[in-house]
Amino acid sequence: MSEQRGIPIYSLDKFKPVAGSTLPFQVEVFDANRHFEVQYPHRHDFFEVLFLTQGSGIHVIDSNEYEIKPPCVFFLSPGQTHKLELSRDIAGFIFLFTAEFYLLDRSNKNKLLEFPFFFNLKQENPPLRLTRPSDTAFLEGLFRQGSVVMKEERSQEFANSLLDLILNTCERLYPKDQRAIEKGKGHLMVKRFRELIEEKYLSNLSIKAYAELLCVTENHLTHTVKELTGKTSKELIIDKQVLEIKRLLKHSDLSVTEISMQLRFADQSYFSKFFKKHTGLTPNAYREQSLKST
Repeated sequence: MSEQRGIPIYSLDKFKPVAGSTLPFQVEVFDANRHFEVQYPHRHDFFEVLFLTQGSGIHVIDSNEYEIKPPCVFFLSPGQTHKLELSRDIAGFIFLFTAEFYLLDRSNKNKLLEFPFFFNLKQENPPLRLTRPSDTAFLEGLFRQGSVVMKEERSQEFANSLLDLILNTCERLYPKDQRAIEKGKGHLMVKRFRELIEEKYLSNLSIKAYAELLCVTENHLTHTVKELTGKTSKELIIDKQVLEIKRLLKHSDLSVTEISMQLRFADQSYFSKFFKKHTGLTPNAYREQSLKST
């Protein structure tokens, strides 16, 4: 875990059933008996695919709350905060993996960003709802194979192929309008921009610096972001800052001053004015409102 206070950030090794395992992925049955010493809410520095076949509950991802209605598949990108409230009869499978594991032998290094359910441009994470028993059975077979592979030696290549089939199957079943939104060169650049914001928001980079990392001009980045999201590049960065503040106010016991310091604001006064300008509430008012709603 890379954070001692606030919202815990877990790496993949925290979820390994065998201590010291160095595999860059994990596939296993997901049920009420599955237990790791993790706190909710938390976030990861890896990707997650959660396939649920039975049970009920609530899955909160960032500021969005989704009812669990199996069969369904949830997708999480690195950095997202999530919280699960599950019934005792919950059942399914989970596939955790790093970007490096999935992309290792692929010539298209943008492949993960091309999936509509990772780094969604709308900053939403609705689950894939499965409506045909044949699709559910097919995915269940893939996940079962993955959980068996975990016990075998030299399993990475086969697990990588299984993951690719799972992700491509889910993309095929994803709503057509959402698939269309997430495709295209400009969309991939904006998703990569969002990914960079996730990685570097504490560094206070300029738009020009982000553009250089993306190997495009500042004007091109600004124009494309505005055209595809309706927001400016600066507004996307501000959205990330506001989201982080909300996460810490809602899910941590850090004081307003401590949150201000952790997110590298110059002083608490500016921090409070910044948050109120973009939400209409002071940090303390937002925290009180969030506590009442839980």
